[in-house]
Amino acid sequence: MINFNMHCHLLLPDLFWPERDSLDIYRGVATPALERLLAKGRRRSEEATASAAAWLCHHFDLDPQDGVPAAPYCLLADGGEPGQHYWLRADPVHLRVESGKLVLADSGVFPVSQQEAGHLADSLNAHFSADGLMFYPLRPDRWYLRLPQAPALETTPLAQAAGRSIDPLLPRGADAAAWHARLNEVQMLLHSHAVNEGREAAGGLAINSVWLWGGGSMREGMTTQFNAVWSKDPFAAGLAQAARVAARDLPEDAAKLLLAGADSGVNLVLLDQLRAPAQYGDAHGWREGLRQLERDWIAPLLEALRLGRIGMLSLHAFGPADALSVEVARGDLRRFWRRAKPLADYV
Repeated sequence: MINFNMHCHLLLPDLFWPERDSLDIYRGVATPALERLLAKGRRRSEEATASAAAWLCHHFDLDPQDGVPAAPYCLLADGGEPGQHYWLRADPVHLRVESGKLVLADSGVFPVSQQEAGHLADSLNAHFSADGLMFYPLRPDRWYLRLPQAPALETTPLAQAAGRSIDPLLPRGADAAAWHARLNEVQMLLHSHAVNEGREAAGGLAINSVWLWGGGSMREGMTTQFNAVWSKDPFAAGLAQAARVAARDLPEDAAKLLLAGADSGVNLVLLDQLRAPAQYGDAHGWREGLRQLERDWIAPLLEALRLGRIGMLSLHAFGPADALSVEVARGDLRRFWRRAKPLADYV
């Protein structure tokens, strides 16, 4: 019996390699299940969006026109209480000079302990207390900054800055100059901090700056079509909590997802294992991630759809410029005239 009540949405950031002309990267990676779903599915018109975060905003009734307000929702997912305050993500990063440019590395490439985060945040709070700024290192790798009022500031998400030169990505807007000055103070303070002296003495990378992004305040009365969100991403989890729907940890694979109860209702599953290798230009890691995605998620969900265990499967894939969304019901798999084509053909 077909379970028409189960509709699974797969959100797939960086399914397409960021460099549009690098088509050889797809060669030799077998993705028959993914290619079949893309071929058989019906294209859905989506609001123009080039990022998974913007897609999430649209589907949780948020307006990302002035930037994705990730900070308060991530804070909520990490156990904080956003209240009505204005928040920024202020994540610990390492800046290094490459070819005369400052390039950012996020905490995905270096470890940081909760104790180190606490000591660094304590020093920052002591320094900026007169400005009414307060840093909260709720997790070693995710810090939050509470502001007394909303700044006139446009920021770049950390995911877009990681592995890149920061010069064109620094905060912009009417208040940018003041915040650039504060960032210089942050860097000067952290440069000589005992925590970083210890890290460098042990051969580690210094936490020599923070990256400000995702500013905003919580919005009341949020709605969404989803009954549950399965993700490791704090923004997606926080949105689910704010909209009062289930926020679930992402299982290891599709089989465990279905066993965990994602076989009814409208489920959003965020699969972001391609994000980090895409950010840092790790072609090998990205190809291996794509193979794992096909093996552990796409192929089993295609089989579940074929057997009628789920009623509909929607894929929302993101690449260098825009989004590709397809919706596949069991009957669509019989559309023999729609032949699968290589993944690279969708770039």
